[in-house]
Amino acid sequence: MELVTYPDSEMMMIEVAQRLAGELRQRLSQGEEASIAVSGGRTPGPIFDALSAADLDWDRVSVLLTDERWVPEDSPRSNTRLVRERLLTGRAAAARFLPMYCDAPSPEEGIPRLVPAIAEVLPLTTCLLGMGEDMHTASIFPGADNLAEALTGETILVPIRAPAAPEPRLTLSAAVLAGALARHLVITGPEKREALERARSLPPRRPPSRPS
Repeated sequence: MELVTYPDSEMMMIEVAQRLAGELRQRLSQGEEASIAVSGGRTPGPIFDALSAADLDWDRVSVLLTDERWVPEDSPRSNTRLVRERLLTGRAAAARFLPMYCDAPSPEEGIPRLVPAIAEVLPLTTCLLGMGEDMHTASIFPGADNLAEALTGETILVPIRAPAAPEPRLTLSAAVLAGALARHLVITGPEKREALERARSLPPRRPPSRPS
């Protein structure tokens, strides 16, 4: 893992957006379709603003979330809403968006409808992750009900319920995230830096197999 620090968050957001665009551009230059999974939350908005203006063949790029709350898109808690408002605009409006929510009553019932489209774009070209102060990334929360499946299972999507998460969620499994050709973890502030150091000190787990 390469750890890069920046003098200010604005410079970091621009540099990360440029790296993501470069990885997508490289994949597209090889005659392949490209895919990118992005996190929600407060941190990545400025990255989305910069990335949406990148000069790419966006109509050959699939965009999906690393995780999503099981709420309708018009909810202020929806990660999909953030992506539509700040990433899938401008040039990036031509990208194909793969949802991680549907009108099923629960994540478990929605998975069969959502997985086929996601499976088509794996392995991911690149992935933008965040981290919480409790060391969670995507919706892989400490203490979650399906934590073991999310960390070591070979499925694509995992339903998650956790004390720190008010709503049920869906998350890409660790196998999918680890299988991305490139991965970026973006954090800001001393609390999250401390969480990252704690995460790095944990004993390694068995690497998950890449989903087929």
